[in-house]
Amino acid sequence: MSQSSLIAQVSGSVGAFDRDQWNALAGRDNPFVSHEFLAALETSGSVGAGTGWQPAPIVVSEDGGPLLAAMPAYVKGHSQGEYVFDHAWADAYERAGGSYYPKLQIAVPFTPATGPRILSSEPAFAAPLLSAAEQLCAQNGFSSAHATFIEPAQQALFSSAGWLLRSDIQFHWRNRGYATFDDFLATLASRKRKDLRKERAAAQAQVDIVRLAGDDIRAEHWDAFWHFYQDTGARKWGQPYLRREAFDLLGESMGDQLLLVLAYQDNVPIAGALNFIGGSALYGRYWGCTRDVRFLHFELCYYQAIDAAIERGLARVEAGAQGGHKLARGYEPVETVSAHWIADPGFRAAVAEFLDREREGVAADRNYLRSRTPFKKP
Repeated sequence: MSQSSLIAQVSGSVGAFDRDQWNALAGRDNPFVSHEFLAALETSGSVGAGTGWQPAPIVVSEDGGPLLAAMPAYVKGHSQGEYVFDHAWADAYERAGGSYYPKLQIAVPFTPATGPRILSSEPAFAAPLLSAAEQLCAQNGFSSAHATFIEPAQQALFSSAGWLLRSDIQFHWRNRGYATFDDFLATLASRKRKDLRKERAAAQAQVDIVRLAGDDIRAEHWDAFWHFYQDTGARKWGQPYLRREAFDLLGESMGDQLLLVLAYQDNVPIAGALNFIGGSALYGRYWGCTRDVRFLHFELCYYQAIDAAIERGLARVEAGAQGGHKLARGYEPVETVSAHWIADPGFRAAVAEFLDREREGVAADRNYLRSRTPFKKP
């Protein structure tokens, strides 16, 4: 296939593309790059006009034929909902007289989960996709393009194209072939093992916990979870990112990939955590409550997720961004990577210098955190 015959185009919607063609490129391992997930954000109004997240997916085809590669991308008017923080970059660029926004964000909105950002089984299509992203920025006067939470296998594709790489830290739980939660506990130091057992017992003594998936998740469950999600969103972000309709759409289109964990008191739901099930990982995404119950956050978000991952034979649990408190609960520090294309040469040089210094600090932090895991020492 000749590179000259390839056509790159930008659309205003993932939903405008054929679902089967998009999903053939996205694969089944990561639920967040699926046509169903991204289209649900669009249909519900969670992204689009008035949100600061304007869909601008980039695709490559040959002479108008089937999709050969795709990239979920958004024109951003702010830096909210990204979890890779560039507010200081924006401030510096605008103090120097530039306009940092709009920018291009190659990501899954509001979802700090590592995954593919170039959707294709052919690495050769990475270059035309990234070139199209750069041209889109240049033609529209965007300051920059940012690809966040890139899976390890694709990081070199961005680096080879001259994008700057940035490292950060998340906490993931690793399944080392455990058959039960007690098998996992057996790998912890004695005091830590006792602490986790006490936390689970204290939380479970105060509530009844149910796990729901697929058709078992009904409208009343989404109504309850919506209240929990709104409470968390109001406290953390000022307003929830997802609209209520998004949960209905996700339940309808990908219910078998959802795991909703609810806690009840006197038959009334008082807290919940929503997980997405991937091919090799369980992704913890949203949590909220209407009553404070000691240790319930840890039980619903971390321990129930570990239980579910063990039962399903999944390799890991990704419990979202930040949260050093995850370390004591068996979640280990791992590197996450983003890539950045900066239009202005002077600003690019300054960002590159900053990233060199930051990378050293992040590596030191990661090494320190690894020494503080709760596992038995050799």
